[in-house]
Amino acid sequence: MIMNRWKYTSAFMVTVLSAVLVMSGCTKSDSSNGNSPSSDNASTSTNNAGTDTKSGEKITLKLTGWGAPAEVAAYKSAIANFEQDHPNVKVEFQSISSGDYDTKLTTMVAGNDEPDVAMMESATIAFPLAEEGKFLNLQDFLASDQQITLDSIVPNITYSQAPGNIIGIGPGPETFGLFYNEDVFKDAGIEPPPSDISKAWTWEQFVDVAKQLTLDNKGRNATDPNFDPKNIKQFGINLPTWWGQYSNFIYSNGGDFLSADGKTFALNQPAAVEVIQKLADLINVYHVAPSPLQSKNIPGTNVALQTKKVAMAIDGQWATSSLAESKVHFNVGVLPVMKEPVTTVVAGMFSIFKSTKHPQEAWELLKALLDPEASLDMLTNGTWMPAPKDWYTDSEKLAKWTKDLPARPSGYQGAVIDMLLNHSHATPTAYVKNFNKIMDIVNPALDKVWLGKQSAQEALDSIAAKAQQQVQGRRDVE
Repeated sequence: MIMNRWKYTSAFMVTVLSAVLVMSGCTKSDSSNGNSPSSDNASTSTNNAGTDTKSGEKITLKLTGWGAPAEVAAYKSAIANFEQDHPNVKVEFQSISSGDYDTKLTTMVAGNDEPDVAMMESATIAFPLAEEGKFLNLQDFLASDQQITLDSIVPNITYSQAPGNIIGIGPGPETFGLFYNEDVFKDAGIEPPPSDISKAWTWEQFVDVAKQLTLDNKGRNATDPNFDPKNIKQFGINLPTWWGQYSNFIYSNGGDFLSADGKTFALNQPAAVEVIQKLADLINVYHVAPSPLQSKNIPGTNVALQTKKVAMAIDGQWATSSLAESKVHFNVGVLPVMKEPVTTVVAGMFSIFKSTKHPQEAWELLKALLDPEASLDMLTNGTWMPAPKDWYTDSEKLAKWTKDLPARPSGYQGAVIDMLLNHSHATPTAYVKNFNKIMDIVNPALDKVWLGKQSAQEALDSIAAKAQQQVQGRRDVE
């Protein structure tokens, strides 16, 4: 839903946030705000219309978020629906550009001007704020709500500071798939990537197809002894070297970013090292994926597939929107499997600040923001996926956002929906503490691997001790 923010997190922002939290901690006491569903503030309960049943006074909630114009329009639609159902509640929505969002929100926190509900990003300031006790525990609401429960939403879209302390819920999941140009496969006489999980390609099958679909400027593919890797007109696969992409294969191979107990850096362990090396070999050994230098000339997935710069691309399901607009004959298959089929789920979240004077109304607003009916245009055009599980399992609701739509090709049910419901894994930003600082050490080392200057084992071993110093544990274990 808001994926671009994952790729550009800022270590500087963490430093700024730390300073601001010190200042805000000196000027504001969280314990004075009536900040839980069972607090005195919450005891002035609301009826279904959102009226304060003690005073009957009008209530104003502040909401902050970011997004493209169409996304902002969807939020405004959700707000309008909420206000219609809760006539005594007015929502003030502040849309902030994604590049300025963390800075603006940090300033609001420092000035004791926190919103009631805020869109948050798990890879940036959400968890630092949570560690300062800034958010309500949404588990308390989920445990008593009659409309939404943990079982009623799709897996891996809740974010917890610790087991039992949910700080945010995603308005929709995003997963990864293997997108491809159907015409390229048809012209080459090759069977396309399967969408049935039980028939998913092995890594070796994937590499073999990628070789056949990588063509030099004389039309020779990468299996030809005379293939020219310096003059490639069509790559078999476009493989962005972002952790969101390669995490799919680390999990598929039984690896992780940290050990199960959260005590040890794990990217230099065999399962993860094997994945990183195999990905690098696509570039430097088989020449079926562009090098970092060549990648500068490869456009986004929609244009890359449309212009046949690449035959296949690993990307998030949000790519279906631009692919549909480009009119390319695309489809999506299951990611190749190492040991088990896995797709990583990434999602933004909505959190409720503990300083809110109206926790129950804030919760009702959060629920409204999760309602797929308010964002149906974003669902049907391919940008978003819904949060409620019944929008995948109820045939009528599923049809609303998938049936006969350009952004939902024939492989979508198996490669995206089935994978999400049955073979998905939480994003590492949800459970790896201090993730950004760990990756600030890892990323430069991996650059050497992608460039073919070091093996994955050499590069990751060289920074393992330094990365270990940044390990602070996992949020999903006691």
